[in-house]
Amino acid sequence: MIVEERNYGLRPGGVKEYLRIWHECGRQPQTRHLGDPIGVYQTETGTLNTLVYLWGFSSWEDRDRRRAALMADPEFAAFRSQVRALVHSQQNRILTPASVMEGD
Repeated sequence: MIVEERNYGLRPGGVKEYLRIWHECGRQPQTRHLGDPIGVYQTETGTLNTLVYLWGFSSWEDRDRRRAALMADPEFAAFRSQVRALVHSQQNRILTPASVMEGD
């Protein structure tokens, strides 16, 4: 399994508005293609006004297929256009399971 961590830096005060729009029109197309997120978090320390999404995929191919379907979805495109002005940065990371040495 791989986990995609997607961090969205939002304008100050933008987290509440972004989440409202996501619940109204972004969540349904996203979960239709990606399944339920592992988690959706907001930062309390460090870089504030940041939303963190964690999405799980069985493989790179699974991620590529599901992300392509999401990006082709007109409902998701409409959501993206509604939140674009709230987002000032984005960082994505792919996390893979760490190997554990025997005896540790």
